[in-house]
Amino acid sequence: MGDDRIERSAIVTGAASPRGIGRATALLLAEQGWNIGILDIDERGGQALADEITSGYSVKSYAAVADVANEGQVRSAIDELEAALPPLAGLANIAGVSSPVPYLELTGEEWHRVININLNGVHYVCRRVAESMARHGYGRIVSVSSISAQRGGGTYSKTPYSVAKAGVIGLTRALARELGPYGITVNAVAPGPIDTDIMGGPLTPERRAAMVDELLVNRVGVPGDVATAIAFLMSEEAGYISGHTLNVDGGLYMH
Repeated sequence: MGDDRIERSAIVTGAASPRGIGRATALLLAEQGWNIGILDIDERGGQALADEITSGYSVKSYAAVADVANEGQVRSAIDELEAALPPLAGLANIAGVSSPVPYLELTGEEWHRVININLNGVHYVCRRVAESMARHGYGRIVSVSSISAQRGGGTYSKTPYSVAKAGVIGLTRALARELGPYGITVNAVAPGPIDTDIMGGPLTPERRAAMVDELLVNRVGVPGDVATAIAFLMSEEAGYISGHTLNVDGGLYMH
């Protein structure tokens, strides 16, 4: 985007969690010169991050509130972000929930809760943002899937999470095909174990050691590892990559 990046904005969903991938991504993109629209269900956390970005970086930031599982709220929030910021050119779909419930104990309510947030929510945000990107003839969409989608779980979260995250990969590929003619690339990242609250809280030394045993690198991932991958796929330089899922998993998929 060169010198005009200051006139472009990226929406980051699920950015308010203090130890999350969303926050790390929003801060990294702001550091790289993107204006940041924060979309989160946590109004206070979202506003605090917007204030932090505005005071710490020479970019604009604005926070809007929405439950991503509610399409009406998503559309209203993105309307609000679009009115407050320069043109939308990037989207990082990071909002999500974990679900450690074993399949034989799984309720219908839990199934729908996880699918609605982790898959339908990604679609609702993409659908609204794609309208604006298509109008501008440019866009970068990156969504967060998971190693769970490829391995069928085997992580903290189980069935509905794995299904939703697999759906994100399918959605990413289909959108890359449909939105390509509008100058929009669509990619996903598939994190392995990352030390965030979605893993079920802070990792004990024993749990951390057990995870590292499964990896090809000697540490568990941190939010910045995933943020760096998202920022690359959202960059001008990544324009020849679309429909791809980038594993950021310490080699777990190979293990």
